Amino acid sequence: MSLPPIEIETAPQPRATVLLMHGLGADGNDFVPIVREMDLTAVGPVRFVFPNAPIMPVTINGGMRMPAWYDILGTDLAKREDEAGLRQSRALIEALIANEKARGIAADRIVIAGFSQGCAMALLTGLRHAERLAGIVGLSGYLPLAGMTAAERHPANNQTPVFMAHGLRDGVVPIGRATASRDAVAALGNPVEWHEYPMEHSVCMEEIADLNAWLLRVLAPA
Repeated sequence: MSLPPIEIETAPQPRATVLLMHGLGADGNDFVPIVREMDLTAVGPVRFVFPNAPIMPVTINGGMRMPAWYDILGTDLAKREDEAGLRQSRALIEALIANEKARGIAADRIVIAGFSQGCAMALLTGLRHAERLAGIVGLSGYLPLAGMTAAERHPANNQTPVFMAHGLRDGVVPIGRATASRDAVAALGNPVEWHEYPMEHSVCMEEIADLNAWLLRVLAPA
């Protein structure tokens, strides 16, 4: 990755981790402010991990080098996908999950989340992870390598809850691609909580509140 992840702990000795990947051209700082907007006190101490994507040339942006989890080859996100890049970044995220487990956070206390490209990585990685996760979050993104997901998904996460949200006016990832991804994930058997908001390719306070409520449920102490 381009830089070490940014980490914020709500209190010492965290009992859960939220791993949140940023979108194309952003960095780990992008979603740090949401920590101030959330109240996960009922869960206990939580570690938020905001990784920084590798720097790479992005085809759709004229080959400009920028933080990206994978290359964007064209405007049709479904027909032309950077499979190699997706799988390489999945390995990076798997290493971050392994690091959390090494620090004492069980897999079923880890939520993997992301926005836009980060959403794609959360869905790609979470559905294939070999141990049950607490949850998967996809914001303003889509399911990559959709045609391969049923064959490659891991049984450990067959029933893992998924939170998906999207803007009705999103001009970057059209709402139709997001709803198709929602339906594909639901068809796999995962319980999907879906939200849509009158916004563009962004986040809003209502969305953060809905996500906060969902996190309290999936990370509720046993």
